[in-house]
Amino acid sequence: MSQPLIRVEGLAKDYVMGSTVVPALCGVTLDIAAGEFVAVMGPSGSGKSTFMNLLGCLDHPSAGSYWLGGQEISALSGDELAAVRNRKLGFVFQHFNLLARTSALDNVALPLLYGAMPPSERQGHAEQRLAQVGLAERMDHHPAQLSGGQQQRVAIARALVNDPQLVLADEPTGALDSHTSVEIMALLQQLNREGITIVLVTHEHDIADFAGRIISFRDGKVVEDRTNAAKDAAIQP
Repeated sequence: MSQPLIRVEGLAKDYVMGSTVVPALCGVTLDIAAGEFVAVMGPSGSGKSTFMNLLGCLDHPSAGSYWLGGQEISALSGDELAAVRNRKLGFVFQHFNLLARTSALDNVALPLLYGAMPPSERQGHAEQRLAQVGLAERMDHHPAQLSGGQQQRVAIARALVNDPQLVLADEPTGALDSHTSVEIMALLQQLNREGITIVLVTHEHDIADFAGRIISFRDGKVVEDRTNAAKDAAIQP
């Protein structure tokens, strides 16, 4: 049996608030295979965001282990975690997080400044990713000249520019209207069909239904983990 892309065993995270220890994640164990499209759900305070932060190498667990592509992540230093984020992960956020005074092309190329890619190759690579998300004609536009959906496409291109093993999407449709949300989900589904592994956090059941697997959290624990007959966003009205 092939090794999963993500494996967490007994993953836990506690936050200390004065003399009180608040458990945010309580011994989560699960695998995610390469090529999956997973939606992570749960109410506020359920642990889903903490789980995403740990998968994204943005925080250290209090206990347990996390492997990404066979590499144990749990005990890495801050600098080592930053290197993993740059080489292996792509991030998509609710509010796009684009630089306002920078073109779409330069926004997408930004992560390449911290990698080993020669400067002569950065622009071409960024152009390819913008074309992949349907923005070949908008490369010189600044965020204020783009719609919300187009800005999220730029953000997705930026997440892909380092050829990550995993894309983490945190409420990627939360700032979009329903029609544009479906367009973004169609794009994410297409990228997933091309082999990109996606883990998406959402509180919207309609959005989660576009994923092939739904993991639900409550009180820091997984309360449901099921395969889902994903809706095809490309054919939604």
